[in-house]
Amino acid sequence: MLAPVPPALVSCGTMDKPNVMTAAWTGIICSEPTLVYVSIRPSRYSNELIRQTGEFVINLPTAKLAKAVDMCGVKSGRDVNKFKLTGITPAKCEKVSAPQVAESPVSLECKVKEITSFGTHDMFLAEVLAVDVDEEYINGRQALDLQKAGLLAYAHGFYYGLGRKIGKFGWSVEKKSTKRKRLAKQQKK
Repeated sequence: MLAPVPPALVSCGTMDKPNVMTAAWTGIICSEPTLVYVSIRPSRYSNELIRQTGEFVINLPTAKLAKAVDMCGVKSGRDVNKFKLTGITPAKCEKVSAPQVAESPVSLECKVKEITSFGTHDMFLAEVLAVDVDEEYINGRQALDLQKAGLLAYAHGFYYGLGRKIGKFGWSVEKKSTKRKRLAKQQKK
């Protein structure tokens, strides 16, 4: 019931033999050092590749990539090159040999630190070695503009585009004078 979640495109393998899968079970573990995880069934081809290389990339897809995201979740890389099948582009990473998805506005280059088996899934705990962000989606505060990026969300078997911004951290306790100044500044833009 922890939904919505990002239906991340997890890319692995190498530029010569790239693979990509869809995983909704991924997230942040720690900020310092930056640790993330992805949980993948042992039977999946990506599980095998990540075990072999010790690397993967978490790519956050846009709503425009929804069909490719779904296709990468139902087809196996053992049978088909999903990059070619979906028309998404493998791109070279800075710190890992696994490819990133060129069309994703955010890609996290990850190095596996630990693998733990939990029932139906193996959890790959990894350190983020590099973060690749498309400059087109960076706002004036040097933060990711979620509305502009149009990231995809997943809940209970369905894909959704993320909605409009409704507030910021701390806005519920913001002083009225600070709120007026912030709103006036936003209206000038």
